[in-house]
Amino acid sequence: MALLPDPVQKLINSFERLPGIGPKSASRLTFYLLRAPEDLSNQLSDALSKLKSATTLCQRCFNITSSGNTICEICSNPNRDSTQLCIVEEPLDVLALERTAGFNGLYHVLHGVLSPIEGIGPQDLKIQPLLERLSSENIKEIILATNASMEGDATALYLQKQIIRHDIRVTRLARGLPMGSDLEYADQNTLLRALAGRQELD
Repeated sequence: MALLPDPVQKLINSFERLPGIGPKSASRLTFYLLRAPEDLSNQLSDALSKLKSATTLCQRCFNITSSGNTICEICSNPNRDSTQLCIVEEPLDVLALERTAGFNGLYHVLHGVLSPIEGIGPQDLKIQPLLERLSSENIKEIILATNASMEGDATALYLQKQIIRHDIRVTRLARGLPMGSDLEYADQNTLLRALAGRQELD
């Protein structure tokens, strides 16, 4: 005998499938929506239904854009520096970099990283379109902004070997200690990278 009505249990099960949400959080969210005003549930339902139907990928950089657009707002902005290309793993990484307002170039989103264990190879990522861009666009610098992980490092190394044939400057995001952190709490790899990336004082 079911303890909860079927629609309630189905929503709990759906929430549980999302990353970072366990059974308790899924139940809390479901019962919050159950008690919330109906317009909140309607707004959420409408947003979810349009998440797929009203979005698409930019045909140039593969970032997310509104459906009906062939290229995104960043790629179509004439004020961006088209000679700089920052390569990231996911669209969320573009958002993070844009929030800093410190980069004015273009992006290329790989939609993942190389992971032989999970069977993800170069053909599963947006690497071939990237190499085509290198041949057709006037790119002078590539910034590899993959995450500081084994897979991110392996992907960056693979890309570096592919890009070197095009005689383009390749850089990697600096890594080190985050602002406000103490040395005693930093892990060994972070400290090693901070030492390796040390800079001259003016």
